[in-house]
Amino acid sequence: MLAAALTTGLAGCKPGRAVRSGVVVDNGVKPVEQPQKPPSPVESDTGTVMGVVRWKGSAPKRTKIDMSADLVCRIAAGENQTEQYAVKDGGLANVYVYVKDGPAEAMAAAAVAQEPVLLEQSGCRFSPHVVAVMKGGAVEFRNSDGTMHSFRVGAGASAFEMTQGAKGAPEQKRFDVPAVMIPVLGKSHAWMGAFLNVSATPFFAVTDATGRFDISGLPAGTYTLAAVHEKLGEQTLSVTVASKSQSSAEFTFKAK
Repeated sequence: MLAAALTTGLAGCKPGRAVRSGVVVDNGVKPVEQPQKPPSPVESDTGTVMGVVRWKGSAPKRTKIDMSADLVCRIAAGENQTEQYAVKDGGLANVYVYVKDGPAEAMAAAAVAQEPVLLEQSGCRFSPHVVAVMKGGAVEFRNSDGTMHSFRVGAGASAFEMTQGAKGAPEQKRFDVPAVMIPVLGKSHAWMGAFLNVSATPFFAVTDATGRFDISGLPAGTYTLAAVHEKLGEQTLSVTVASKSQSSAEFTFKAK
């Protein structure tokens, strides 16, 4: 039964074929330095895109993940369910949305100073399931559980592994190369999985529980927006942003 549970966990956190692996700086061991760049052009004459990623058809059923292999996980965590298809009110969560192409001013925008994005191990799962940073930004990996966690980030030669003791000191890693859906896969707990994304510009978002997102501070012009789901791949659309205005964008995913 234990072998079956672990097999189920592995199936629950593997990235789909449509997902592309990312690259990290110096195999993830370079010390993090906070960017000292001027902010991007988030001025009053810029525009905003308000959007939603919808799910078409019946929502796939989320299944319970068996965590009984670890006593601490079994006691500390609530019901742990798969997160690949998190649908609520017709919206799809955990979708990474970013500016893939646009006016030169936007594509060359400097980083906005920000704190490291938190990817926490809590209740023997990663939270949030999908995170995003701009290139040069950092992710803070934190273990808030009373058990050790080990995991692998990325794939191939650029991948790195990390082991964090129970409620140990957090560690930060900087990511310098734009990439989508870099897998973070548990080793000591095979059911654990998450994804991180690295944007070339400061214009990106991850959809909330109801599939909503907004991207602000966009210079006027026509943009190619991309929406990426861990299993269903990438969709793109064109949206025109006017000065001091709000534009809308809508993506629709369905099961293949």
